[in-house]
Amino acid sequence: MEKFDWRFRKNLWLLITFLVMVTLLFVTSAFLARNMTVNFVQTEFNNRKVEVFEESIRPFNEFFNEKIPEISYYQGYIDSTQASEYASSVLRKYPFVDKVNFFDIEISNHDSLGKGVRFNNLGIVSRAIYSYKLSTENKLIAVRELVEGYKNYADEFNNMILKLVGFVDRVSDSTKLSDNDIYKVFYTLQPGKISYLNIPRMADIMTYKMMMQHRSLPETSFEQDMFVFAIEPRKIFIQNKYPNLYEDITIKPIVDQYVGENATSYLSTELPLPGALSDYKLQFDTSMEYIRKDINKRFFPVMIALSLIYIILLLIGYLVFRNVSINNRLYRLQYDFINNLTHEFKTPVSVIKIAGNNIKSAEKISDEERHMYGRILDQEADKLNGLMNKLLSFAQIENKAIKFNGEFIDLDEFCRHSIEATKIKYPDLKLEYTIAVQKKLFADPVLLNSVFQNLIDNAYKYSPADRKVLTIRVQQNKKYFVILFKDQGIGIDKKEFSSIFKKFYRVKNQFNQQGSIGLGLAFCKEITEFMGGDIKVESQINVGTLFTLMFPVDIKKN
Repeated sequence: MEKFDWRFRKNLWLLITFLVMVTLLFVTSAFLARNMTVNFVQTEFNNRKVEVFEESIRPFNEFFNEKIPEISYYQGYIDSTQASEYASSVLRKYPFVDKVNFFDIEISNHDSLGKGVRFNNLGIVSRAIYSYKLSTENKLIAVRELVEGYKNYADEFNNMILKLVGFVDRVSDSTKLSDNDIYKVFYTLQPGKISYLNIPRMADIMTYKMMMQHRSLPETSFEQDMFVFAIEPRKIFIQNKYPNLYEDITIKPIVDQYVGENATSYLSTELPLPGALSDYKLQFDTSMEYIRKDINKRFFPVMIALSLIYIILLLIGYLVFRNVSINNRLYRLQYDFINNLTHEFKTPVSVIKIAGNNIKSAEKISDEERHMYGRILDQEADKLNGLMNKLLSFAQIENKAIKFNGEFIDLDEFCRHSIEATKIKYPDLKLEYTIAVQKKLFADPVLLNSVFQNLIDNAYKYSPADRKVLTIRVQQNKKYFVILFKDQGIGIDKKEFSSIFKKFYRVKNQFNQQGSIGLGLAFCKEITEFMGGDIKVESQINVGTLFTLMFPVDIKKN
């Protein structure tokens, strides 16, 4: 027993160590998973801003790359009406365009042009300037600027014309107009402003060059169109594709006087806007409370997976411990079984050997001594035979090798024979019985007698010398034969009820000190159930025990 207890304690400590290690692993994994989730969300916060940026400035790129070049389709012949229609479509479709200025330009080589730009023989002048914007009622307001107001637009006009004249001066017959030339010469990008000059054909540009270099050419005029778009970046509609990441996205000046306003933001990043929007940036801010929702949402399935793994490991640990405990219990039961079985065999064998030696060494044996030794040898041989039969029968039942030799038994006669044999076996046992049945019980008489003998033996063995009393009652109701065995023995603790019918289980008491193999009640249960019946127990410590056998009344003969 000491060896078993040590093993049990060792297994328990191994289980505790396993649980501690698994729990530490679970906590560490959860901690690392949480940190990884936080880092992942922070990385997403920094990376996804590009998608939001591209989606938000998509209308601006469409305006810059597609809408503005439409001006060149007119080849310089846009009048005020067409300019008004074009400006209206731009202002209504692109809210970030705050104002549109249209310059109706004339390029000529005659000297009668008004104020403008002149390079050698080439003169360029704006004949009219129109301004367009939307009112608060979303109506188009068109204003033609007076000559006195031209000076307000002189910078845009002069910068664009100087670039055109410089390009005309550089071109040759082999020059081809590249995309780079187009953006350098015909576009002017300033913070909050885009200027665009109609792109003439290369043949017209070469004509401009000829007009610039040769004074003798006949007077010729060309029309050109120039538009200036005032841009308000803060009117760009922000497309927040990831509201789970970005709590607040705003367009702010690059140099923000309220730089400390978002000091409480947990995460913050920015992207500068391009071209005419370059004085502004896209600002992304998120507070801790806001981003924690996304972190928890991403971490939740990870935590569930870790918890399932943790539970599975705990279950594996429990099953391993359970199997080890069962194996230890079986080891103890087998150990006790071998010890008790050895004792059970050793006692009658020792008695037989002593009796045999006495007979062998005696010079003369009287008839009385011969009868005594004969009775002893016969009793001990019966004990050995009974023990061997019990083990054999139990093994046959477990292996389903035993045969059921059923017959209808007259319980009155059966009980009287059994009780008479018991009185001879236990003369000091006070035995009472009553039988009240109308039908015969269908059962195997040999197996039923084994159950009777086991229950009677237990009643005698576990009763004090002054309370060796057993009452047997055989009754019958509509459904069952009920056989009661009631003694006045030491009783059985209720905690033992679930175990007393198990193989090799022995109740610890003073009557078991000499050993028992723990098969008696297990044998009774197996035999009773094998014959289609049931066995129950009721007991009270130091009062007595009641065993109840129940067999069905109506049963078909196999």
